[in-house]
Amino acid sequence: MKRGTTGALLCLGLLLLPSASRAFCGFYVASGEAKLFNKSSQVVLVRDGDRTVITMQSDYQGDPKQFAVVVPVPTVIQKEQVHVGDTTVVHHLDQYSAPRLVEYWDENPCAARSSARYLTAQSAPMMGADMAPKTIEEIEVHIEAKYTVGEYDILILSAKSSAGLEAWLRHNGYRIPDGAESILATYLKQNMRFFVAKVNLAEQARLGFTSLRPIQVAYESPKFMLPIRLGMVNAAGTQDLVVYAITKKGRVEAVNYRTVKLPSDVDVPEYVKDAFPDFYRAVFAEQWRKNDRQVVLTEYAWDMRWCDPCASSPLTNGELQQLGVFWVASNPSDGIQPAPGAVFLTRLHVRYDRDHFPEDLVLQETADRQNWQARYVLHHPWRGPDECDALAAYRQTVRERRACEAQNVADLTGWKVDDVRAKMNVAADWSEPVEHIKWWQRLWRK
Repeated sequence: MKRGTTGALLCLGLLLLPSASRAFCGFYVASGEAKLFNKSSQVVLVRDGDRTVITMQSDYQGDPKQFAVVVPVPTVIQKEQVHVGDTTVVHHLDQYSAPRLVEYWDENPCAARSSARYLTAQSAPMMGADMAPKTIEEIEVHIEAKYTVGEYDILILSAKSSAGLEAWLRHNGYRIPDGAESILATYLKQNMRFFVAKVNLAEQARLGFTSLRPIQVAYESPKFMLPIRLGMVNAAGTQDLVVYAITKKGRVEAVNYRTVKLPSDVDVPEYVKDAFPDFYRAVFAEQWRKNDRQVVLTEYAWDMRWCDPCASSPLTNGELQQLGVFWVASNPSDGIQPAPGAVFLTRLHVRYDRDHFPEDLVLQETADRQNWQARYVLHHPWRGPDECDALAAYRQTVRERRACEAQNVADLTGWKVDDVRAKMNVAADWSEPVEHIKWWQRLWRK
């Protein structure tokens, strides 16, 4: 397996939501004895040539008065390269690219119509060594740059040793998660600096924000990667990382891990509509397990000028510019869509831990522009009052379809077929009770 290369920023980002727990690919350093745990994260990665703009957003668990994130970077990042983004744009991108459920309604079999009618689409919410310092001089940590952007106080640090960096952070009032030193050492060997973004609570209050906005960084590097190893230091179990890669040419995939598309265009039972988030989470977990827990799963790959079906409208040029798509129209206030072929989005979902993802995530852009999405199909049978000779044959077809749908769900999720059948509320022959009543009983049935 190819060793991960250096030269890109470590993904990070914070979203202050007390009811959720999200991760980033660095680690939290909390004040005092407070402990923070990370679970999942979202990263928007805009890439063309050596130019990269990364938007990093995460939730966190815990309530420290102060906290910071530590991120290895390839060079000194100047103030002009850092920006504070808009959470709503990342949310829009999530909704646009989320795995989705589409619905079709069967036509009346007695009306001699053969075509199904498409009605709607629904997206899945998406659903991550103690050392007592001596003196500052002995620690040998150098502050390369210092500035404030939005609600963040930012330091760029260089260090001669990982122990020294840990000691510096502890000396300045931060608790470092156990196990960080060995991973920090690997980045120091690559001559990387460390981007420390600390929340300035007074500035946050002055600006009037109740949640922390995502941090954005623009830089140039020939390497296309996301370091993820630091994100495992203070993680409780596995973490989920969703990467929205925006490029000009086509689909993005991992170089040092297998990239696999999720099963798609599979028929599922009607009850899945009211349980789609739980269903999709089970689908993802089962496909991750079947691929030995060491895989990058593709959830979406599409030309962003359009969508079919649309779980949400494509992003406008103005929104794309907010994410750092520097090659679209220059007017950030316009509402037009990007030019055909100009913006291609790949949504990658990684569930990782120390045992199965020992390397940082190395990526590459491909020339594949085939549109693809994780999509699940729901068919509503016709339940009207009409009677005709074709009705019996149609109902038999519906029963056979239900049996296939139940097996599909079992295969996708690992659930037992009998449990799926129970949720469908059908008889042993896959029929519904309403299919056995007389036509006059059905006529005024509410």
